[in-house]
Amino acid sequence: MVVHLLVLLLSCRIQAVGTQMKLSPETLTVLRGEEARFTCSTHGTQWTVMVWLLNNTVALTISKSHGVLPSPITNVTAEKHSVSQGDSWVFILKSTERYNQGQVTCDLQSIDRKTANLLVQEKGSVKVFGEDKLVFKGQSVLFECQAEGWYPIPSLQWQVNDIKGEYNISSEESGKSLFTVSSNLSVTAAKSSRVDCLASVSALPTPLKSSVRLTVVAEVLQEGDDCTVPLAVTASLSAVLLLLLLCICTVLCYRQRRQAKPNPQVDIWFNQSVADRSLVAEATGGKVNMGYSTDGSTDADFSELSMETRSQMDFVSFHKVPDVVRASSPSLRSESQVQGSLAEENVRRITTV
Repeated sequence: MVVHLLVLLLSCRIQAVGTQMKLSPETLTVLRGEEARFTCSTHGTQWTVMVWLLNNTVALTISKSHGVLPSPITNVTAEKHSVSQGDSWVFILKSTERYNQGQVTCDLQSIDRKTANLLVQEKGSVKVFGEDKLVFKGQSVLFECQAEGWYPIPSLQWQVNDIKGEYNISSEESGKSLFTVSSNLSVTAAKSSRVDCLASVSALPTPLKSSVRLTVVAEVLQEGDDCTVPLAVTASLSAVLLLLLLCICTVLCYRQRRQAKPNPQVDIWFNQSVADRSLVAEATGGKVNMGYSTDGSTDADFSELSMETRSQMDFVSFHKVPDVVRASSPSLRSESQVQGSLAEENVRRITTV
């Protein structure tokens, strides 16, 4: 009798060892709307049915021979993973909601069961009230931040560049079991910086942040180290611009004076030209054409033309005879008239040329 009892206990222990199972992770925290995954692994072949439960309610059933069986819950499914010895199934819960938070159980029917915990958190919003602030150095500044619509209560903290300040935190619960956290930060303005308010929960990889700018105007007037370089650069640029402006004004004044100064050579040439034309017109009986211009003529050409004109004038005056000649004989009068006609003909020829 005792021998049979020992054999039964030994067989039960061997079966338990042969059906070792593991459920991981033991605790999973996700944000609302994200996907939750749990893995159930076994190293024995004795099981036939695997049942997944959410808060002690059947969510999914898996048959060793037929796989995943239809489930009335639409946002759950399972995937089979291959392992060296045994089976491994991944339970997937899509679009998690707050009511899914609780216990997740993997039950190998009539063999063993393991339970894990699922935590579903909710991300809200964070905001620093007011706009960027401009203050004097040493002035006390108050900032207010609010994180609204979180679950559970979020952690709230301030970040200011090298500025130490004191802040308090208060929280309250609103509808749908959501929390709102408020905080006030008081700092003494030392230098310009950015003020950040950060809110976070454990499932959030990066905290949410809201920022404003704190500008301290007194540092520009009192801290000489920071403004030495800008002042030197500004002075250098001003000197260069002033020198450039002075050069431009000098060039413009020189050009204006040069344009306004008369050319004595042009006046002498013009007066001489007018005088020569007047002499030619007086000698030939013509008129002076003031619009006539000798384009392209040089001073040598003009001098040669003037000398030629004067020689012709001398020739005309040498052959010119009086318009009225008194003579006693008709033949002498006729001869005088012929000479006058010849002189007039010569004058006409010279005038035409």
